[in-house]
Amino acid sequence: MSFPRAAGILLHPTSLPSRGGVGDFGPAAYQFADFLASARQGLWQVLPLGPLGYGNSPYSATSAFAGNPLLISLDRLADRGWIDRAKLDALPAASASVEYDRVFAQKMPLLFEAARTFLRSGSADALGRFESFQKDTSWWLDDFVLFDALRARQKLETWNRWPRELAAREPVALEKAKSELADDIRIRKALQFAFYEQWRALRSYCAERSIRVVGDVAIFVNHDSADVWTHRELFRLDQNLEPEVVAGVPPDFFSKTGQRWGNPLYRWDVMKERGYMWWIQRLRWATQNCDYIRLDHFRGFDQFWEIPASDSTAVNGRWVDGPRDDLFVKLREALGGLPFFAEDLGYITPEVHALRERLQIPGMAVLQFGFGDEGAHMYLPHRSNGKVIYTGTHDNDTVAGWWRSGASEDERRNAEAYVGRCDDGIHWAFIRSAQCSPACMSIIPQQDVLGLGSEARMNTPSLQGGNWRWRLNAAQLTGEVAAKLARLIELSDRLPKPFASRTTENFFA
Repeated sequence: MSFPRAAGILLHPTSLPSRGGVGDFGPAAYQFADFLASARQGLWQVLPLGPLGYGNSPYSATSAFAGNPLLISLDRLADRGWIDRAKLDALPAASASVEYDRVFAQKMPLLFEAARTFLRSGSADALGRFESFQKDTSWWLDDFVLFDALRARQKLETWNRWPRELAAREPVALEKAKSELADDIRIRKALQFAFYEQWRALRSYCAERSIRVVGDVAIFVNHDSADVWTHRELFRLDQNLEPEVVAGVPPDFFSKTGQRWGNPLYRWDVMKERGYMWWIQRLRWATQNCDYIRLDHFRGFDQFWEIPASDSTAVNGRWVDGPRDDLFVKLREALGGLPFFAEDLGYITPEVHALRERLQIPGMAVLQFGFGDEGAHMYLPHRSNGKVIYTGTHDNDTVAGWWRSGASEDERRNAEAYVGRCDDGIHWAFIRSAQCSPACMSIIPQQDVLGLGSEARMNTPSLQGGNWRWRLNAAQLTGEVAAKLARLIELSDRLPKPFASRTTENFFA
């Protein structure tokens, strides 16, 4: 697929300065969209939007299809009459970072209360849209809400440790559970309806301002997820329904012992026999909810790192062949195109590059990686033609933080030789280099736009705890910053392009 010359900002919605302790799809999201429009940005990149699982990581969701209820705006529910606005006054104002335990304890009861009110007294029109949503999404919604309700009843215990008949999905046990949890299940369906109504309304608002949304699909899914519970035959599990092998990456720049992610690996042979239907459904849903998709860990589609589940690190893994072209041929046939770009960072073989090039999927370039030895120069702007370029990603330190404490003396010297000294900060030098590069798309983390230090880092790979917490301060979205970005966008020929057409049928009202 040919990508337009465009520019945008990476900011996950949890980082928005909404009230209630976590960012959401409420007023702060629309204010951010207005900032993007005033800064002439044509892209808003987010991380995966699924319900949070282990470590509160968006890459470890409990569903590949459902939305994270914490992103539902209570303010917008109050506007719709789902909840009394006075009940929101007790919520804390925007905090400096996300305290997930407190947010879950304070926000989820209010969301459940709002859903009950909607189910009891919603308008005929709204309830009609809810019924349509349930029908249209039943292929994933029914299994997810049952899983979610059972997981709550089992005090968040991993599904394979539930009572045997539920873990094994025995039909009689499932029907009994559906009956016992009927009210809870309907509430959780209503919350998914609210999530997707709000998300698609926000997308429509962005589209009106020529802003396209870049989504993110993790290659693997969490073991403790509705997907594995429902489709265990697609995953490599042992007799105890535990992963027999798990995903990760070998030792690299981020970790000397590699990264042991712990996700169960796929039975690609079974997926092939079934025409890759689960993947088709997953990426069709992703493309219905975002304009472009970043495919995380694209390396794994060529070869993936297989780690014995009994090992505590990724050191003793091995490379195993993935589905390669076969999967993407089916995806192109089903989707009519491949609106994807590939996260192809780290140790990438010629075979991976060849696969990506055959598929005509752009790769990524990250400036922070470009100032080491000669082999790192592939990440520099002058070699980014046809790629998507970043100053850094969610896994990197901020540019300012890297410059102060992460970069070696040689890297700083090389960077200054390349981008020059700049009075307005190293982050602006990096931004200018990215925007003026031949890359098809240039995406800058919001932290780098603001020149924030390591305290604003989103994620440190292999660090247990403390990640995914950074939040934006609304006062930082100044007209001066927007004007500076806008001037650069104009000069680098990355002005947003209006949508050819955008009908309301693409979005929930």
